Amino acid sequence: MNQLTAERPNYGNWVSTKLLYIPGVLGVLFAALSVLFPWLGILAVIFLLCFAYFAYARWCFSPEGKNIQTKIQSLLVDHFEWAGTGKVLDIGCGSGAVTIMVAKKYPDAHVTGIDYWGGAWEYSKGVCERNAQIEGVSNRVTFQKASASSLPFDDESFDAVISNLTFHEVADTEEKGLLIKEALRVLKKGGVFVFQDLFLWKRVYGEVEDLLDRVRSWGVESVELIHTSQSQFIPKALKLPFMVGTIGILRGRK
Repeated sequence: MNQLTAERPNYGNWVSTKLLYIPGVLGVLFAALSVLFPWLGILAVIFLLCFAYFAYARWCFSPEGKNIQTKIQSLLVDHFEWAGTGKVLDIGCGSGAVTIMVAKKYPDAHVTGIDYWGGAWEYSKGVCERNAQIEGVSNRVTFQKASASSLPFDDESFDAVISNLTFHEVADTEEKGLLIKEALRVLKKGGVFVFQDLFLWKRVYGEVEDLLDRVRSWGVESVELIHTSQSQFIPKALKLPFMVGTIGILRGRK
């Protein structure tokens, strides 16, 4: 076995180590200070409980745990019903996981993954390209830096468009629905789309039926919403609103 085939791809974890370190350190600090100021013991318990929760969540998402992160990504790709020949755009590719899944599912497709990346994440273009090389699809994927708010492609450039948990993260667009419209702009007429995001978070997307009506008004042939958060493989502890409780899949045909 050569070095490349022995190497495992690095897709990161949605629960960053910062979510462990910050409450962990604060919990220990307040616990120590509670010797002098007993009331700080309450804060110590709160921060240590936060640390325990995020440590559990990180384990659940990891391949060594319940592998929930990969299962949620796979659920998205499973709902990507497409003929399989042509060009696909993955908006917000992160570590390249979904881009690579699509390339492996459709051997006759070329997949372009775009992301703004940045210091807030452990991902980069280099990580994506290395993962694609390890997974054996580097000849059929392309990664480039771009923003979901202004895609650097002509109208109707792609046969299919996919996106996973990206739109709510785009900082330069307050109205997240406009990101869906921009994604549909580069999709060919008759092409399919499947987007997974916090579509059940009313403060961001409003009522589900209103969102579906907006998407229909943009000239799509069909659209539906699937509740990712109701999937049986997701533990109840992760179905809280601030974790995966508001995730849904928006899919359809233009």
